[in-house]
Amino acid sequence: MATRQDGGSLTGEHAQLLTQVTARARDLLAVAAQSRWPERELQALAAYLRAEVIRQITDEERLLLPTYGTAPVLAWLARDHARLRAAVDAMVSAAGGERRCSVTRLATMTRDLIAQLSDHFATEERLLSGLGAPAAATAALGAHPHRWYALTEGPVVDLDSLPAAKATEAVTDRLRRLRRDEEIELRSSHDLNSLCWWLSTSGRGDHGFAYLREGPDQWCVRVTRRR
Repeated sequence: MATRQDGGSLTGEHAQLLTQVTARARDLLAVAAQSRWPERELQALAAYLRAEVIRQITDEERLLLPTYGTAPVLAWLARDHARLRAAVDAMVSAAGGERRCSVTRLATMTRDLIAQLSDHFATEERLLSGLGAPAAATAALGAHPHRWYALTEGPVVDLDSLPAAKATEAVTDRLRRLRRDEEIELRSSHDLNSLCWWLSTSGRGDHGFAYLREGPDQWCVRVTRRR
């Protein structure tokens, strides 16, 4: 089993991904069962698939292919990843209005995606275990904790709920997902000045920052996507 340096596992990250996707799919299917177009639920599912499932696929290819590129397992992995990307693209297109389909068809696509993802994870874990003792690349496969998404998804992000050493990375991921003119609020029991300075200087001026509260017990900053 591929393990993370912090004691987690690839299996655990897969389980977290599948749990989060399934929860959003369940919300979508509940609305679809009423013969209504689940716009908000579809947007939530598509955003998660694009941000977290595609990230996992990309990380696996980046870390495994250079190490095990000639193994037959990797040929299967590349083909299955291509099928997963196509399924995710179909959901994203439906969410963006680019692909017209009926509510019934959308529900079928959603159920098929859950089954496809579940089968992929189970088969992948079994095949990768046959590669022998994991190399450093394999050990890093679960390095991005997918539980961060749920902690940063809403309009308010409580930085105190995130690991201090990883808060900047988690917030940066969230800012990338903002749409133009969308806002979020960052809250912390510590001064956010250094974080805001780093975020503003590391970007291209894409975001604006405005303090809503400056201590002494809580700091709040509104971040707006400018472009």
